[in-house]
Amino acid sequence: MSLVDVKKGFAFAQRLEQKLVYTVKDDAIPIAGSERTAYRRLNSLAAYGLANFKSGKFEIHRATRQPYHIFEKLLPSLSALKQGRRFGRSYNDYDVNFLIKHLPEHSMITLDYKAWELTKFQTPSDLYIYVDSLELFSSFLKENKFREGKNGHIVILPKIGSFNNPIERVYLDCIANGGRSTFDAIAIELLHGEKLNVKGDFPIDYVLKVQEDMPKDVLNENQAVS
Repeated sequence: MSLVDVKKGFAFAQRLEQKLVYTVKDDAIPIAGSERTAYRRLNSLAAYGLANFKSGKFEIHRATRQPYHIFEKLLPSLSALKQGRRFGRSYNDYDVNFLIKHLPEHSMITLDYKAWELTKFQTPSDLYIYVDSLELFSSFLKENKFREGKNGHIVILPKIGSFNNPIERVYLDCIANGGRSTFDAIAIELLHGEKLNVKGDFPIDYVLKVQEDMPKDVLNENQAVS
């Protein structure tokens, strides 16, 4: 998928009204101009995990609501998350503990555990980790009786893009992942904003919720350091 196609898909998504579910007939075609072009735009978004569509209906990822200069920064994270592979063995904290004890060289932990380490905001659920080789590390996991599937709590990601600023990369990963990770991104920005070269655009009610729910001692400690 070319960058031009992605840009066109992004421009298409930006013109959609904000709602949970759209239809190709009523929402996509009037913007795209034809059914064929509408599906081309949706496919360009789906290539980065930004659209799900079936039977004439589709959903759009919140990341498409970011300004384009932020969206460009999200592309490596979006691509990595799209290619991620999920594994489980015990399907509980034992899996996470095993992985932390067997981190491959040059790996980097991101969602949800690194976000928790940075913010102490949301209890982590899944452990996402960047590795040099998906194939090699997936083989290692399978040799240790991990199974690949949708229910595991270990997600391995290919290294795509820059990792020169680890905090910013985790921040961008949070925005790209969406859902509960959006709140982690806001928490990271509140606590580590001075280490971010780019900052996302979030609904004000989301920001207020994070400010209200974040442990006061964490906020106070950060303000004292600042």
